[in-house]
Amino acid sequence: MSQREEQIYIDEVEGHVRRKEHLVRFTHSSTKAAMVMLLGAIVAVGLAGSPLAGPVAEFWHTPVSVGFGDSVASMTLGHIINDMFMAIFFLLVGMEVKYELTVGELTNIRQAILPVVAALGGVLVPVAIYLVFNATSPDTVGGWGVPTATDIAFALGILALLGNRVPSGVKVFLSTLAVADDIIAIIVIALFYGHSPALGWLAAAAAVLVVLILMNRAHVYSLVPYLVGGAVLWYCVFVSGIHATIAGVLLAFVIPSCTHVDLGKFTSWSGKSLLKAKETYQPDEPVITQHEYLETVQDLSKVAKHVTPPAVRLEHKLYPWVYFGILPLFALSNADVAVTAEAIGAAFASPALPGVFFGLVLGKPLGILLASFLVVKVGKVSLPEHVNWGHMTGAAILGGVGFTMAIFVANLAYADATLIAAAKIGILAGSIVAGVAGFVVLLLQAKKAEAQGLSYVQVAAEDGDLLAADEEEAKYGKAYLASHAGAHRKDED
Repeated sequence: MSQREEQIYIDEVEGHVRRKEHLVRFTHSSTKAAMVMLLGAIVAVGLAGSPLAGPVAEFWHTPVSVGFGDSVASMTLGHIINDMFMAIFFLLVGMEVKYELTVGELTNIRQAILPVVAALGGVLVPVAIYLVFNATSPDTVGGWGVPTATDIAFALGILALLGNRVPSGVKVFLSTLAVADDIIAIIVIALFYGHSPALGWLAAAAAVLVVLILMNRAHVYSLVPYLVGGAVLWYCVFVSGIHATIAGVLLAFVIPSCTHVDLGKFTSWSGKSLLKAKETYQPDEPVITQHEYLETVQDLSKVAKHVTPPAVRLEHKLYPWVYFGILPLFALSNADVAVTAEAIGAAFASPALPGVFFGLVLGKPLGILLASFLVVKVGKVSLPEHVNWGHMTGAAILGGVGFTMAIFVANLAYADATLIAAAKIGILAGSIVAGVAGFVVLLLQAKKAEAQGLSYVQVAAEDGDLLAADEEEAKYGKAYLASHAGAHRKDED
């Protein structure tokens, strides 16, 4: 959505509307989202090492009860965040995955081979490195899934700091890799980090899912029935023993991503409706008395709203709540690592810490690069346009930024609080090292390109886009074109 070039609201509310538009653009920026999540993690670490650590931990364990008559359900605040709110995060992840599978980079098999194979390599090598340290430790061996996940918001947020000094192919590769990585993480959580499922509740969840699919097939385009059905699906999955966040992913795949409006006819009809509104509008009369005008405008507004697919409408509404509410809250309640000599000593005594740290810092980049090199050399797949192995190295290192997904899996993988703390220290340290190193490698590559007269010029994205430029570039890969003027002059010489 582009910025308005002229004022269409009355003077009294124009300023308020402009401020709201600025807020919307702010809350749709992956860079800003990463900063807010990082702030949440910093505050959590600070509180964990302060005298407030005990009261804060007690606060997250505060039970919240909902009852009707003699029936009362209770969950702690921590469980509400990890089991309920994170299901909404997985709903958003599921919609991003669905987009890539249906109309995005994962629809073209040849284009998808490189990031998908790279994602597989970026999972297998960290597992191998983790097991080097933990294969003989029965208490920690189950945490092999912790260093396998990439935090897409942090990775793309760091990449966005480089702006147009990085070709769009790097952003497309990293975002597609992260989506493929998310798919693998979802499968891993569903298969290895749930409890033995209760078949009755699992059957109930399947029945609810069938109803949601039938609603999709019946062209139900209102979001309300899907959200109600999704809540029932979440409860059935939660009680079944499979981790409840999987319900968010399943719901994402049944929400319609198309529109029931005939877009070809809509263009003609809306034009006629606008002409009718113009003809019936009477400037000298109060708008509330202009019934024909209001009826025409309301009809146009109702149909225009239905042009936007339900999945797009829901994703637009969820994005700020997830990235500026749920994920910072998750970081605040889960990145509670006490940076004290005693805590660090206990963490270093556990093989989980080096397994996680080296899995992220070494395993992810090595796996991504080795898999990419093999598929390029053997599979005859080319690197993205204007992308070289220096760019790929920087992107692969950024793949080691785990954070959200890694902490989430750590909470599921370990039963002992000391092991969870050790894994979290490894995650935080590994993510910081990977983030800084990846940024530096890409920055040096950008400086090398600039010295050769190569630049990347922004041509499609506008400052007023609904999605911030960095998010737009990462998701669609259309914001930048490479300019080789300097390189051409060098070749001609």
